[in-house]
Amino acid sequence: MSGKASQLLLAAVLWAATACSRNQPREIVLGEAYVGPSTVRLRQELTSPAPDGAVLRHGEKVEIVGRRRIFVRVRTATGARGWLLMRQLLSPKQMQELERLAQRASRMPSHGKATVYAPLNVHTEPHRQAPAFHQIQEGEIVEVLLQRLEPRVPYRTPALLPPPPKPEPRPARKRNARPPDLVLPPPPKPPGDWLELSGWSSERIAQRATKSLPSDIWALVRLGNGRAGWVLARPLRMEIPDEVAQYSEGQRITSYFSAGTVTDRGEVKHNWLWTTIAPGNHPYDFDSFRYFVWNTRRHRYETAYVERKLKGYFPVRLHPVEVRLGTRRQMWPGFSLVVEEADGKRYRRTYAYQAYLVRLVSKEPWQPEGEEADWWMLAGR
Repeated sequence: MSGKASQLLLAAVLWAATACSRNQPREIVLGEAYVGPSTVRLRQELTSPAPDGAVLRHGEKVEIVGRRRIFVRVRTATGARGWLLMRQLLSPKQMQELERLAQRASRMPSHGKATVYAPLNVHTEPHRQAPAFHQIQEGEIVEVLLQRLEPRVPYRTPALLPPPPKPEPRPARKRNARPPDLVLPPPPKPPGDWLELSGWSSERIAQRATKSLPSDIWALVRLGNGRAGWVLARPLRMEIPDEVAQYSEGQRITSYFSAGTVTDRGEVKHNWLWTTIAPGNHPYDFDSFRYFVWNTRRHRYETAYVERKLKGYFPVRLHPVEVRLGTRRQMWPGFSLVVEEADGKRYRRTYAYQAYLVRLVSKEPWQPEGEEADWWMLAGR
């Protein structure tokens, strides 16, 4: 075949391919979404026994080009196509909320470091069925920020696609004229304090509704890369030394702080403040706190101060406290925490300590303000 004939044949093949591509229907982009799990594999066909396509990672942007029941067909930035479950994707709004959660968590005080004995999923929301974008491995350290009691309710799959357009209303048929309907006056409204009059406050109703459903305790954790997410709180193991943790008496440690150091036989030992809570699901963060001191003579930890049967809430803070000694004033190390008392009101108690001496310095009514109010809402309160 001559060179001119080869060129004509190549041009004909290219023209045919171009014509075929023009005849193929173009994919219509129905919406955009982001990959929720840490990794997920595409399914080439819905009839495939197992996912067999490209591997996508958390946060990767995809375009939705098709839908079948609970599955959507997606196209990646590299052109890979396949099927995913809708619950494996995050809407743009959910992705923005996850980014905002990381920003909020970056400003929260840590209530201690924790790890796990077995892999633990980190979810985008405090729900077992929410996408898990990370898995904490044994030995990996995370920071515990706050806790949340969440009832087990069905998970709502995010609305990834816009709702279908509403059908145009049909023109109303002409009907024979009839007398107007009798309009009754509105019924009288109940008094504003009808809940209190009935003996059921809104808070009591909410507590009753929460108790009627199975629930889980979730913890908001900050990862080493700065991301933040929700994990089940019970599998977390707080990284306080075992020689202190052995005194937990079956309670779960919810926070701990180093309250100073001492040197014993050339070894640095920390004094510790911790909060614990009894087994079960509770709407508060701790029911006791204890201050441990290292005894340099007996070479062991001893309890310097403890309070039990509390309803305590985060945040717990360590900070200097001014103490009045007669006519003198001194700055001592101290801490403060929020406790709900018998009158149903919450107070911030401030304590000062030196070695075995712990003093309650002040007790003031507490209402969350500023960032604390934001954290309070994030804890579902």
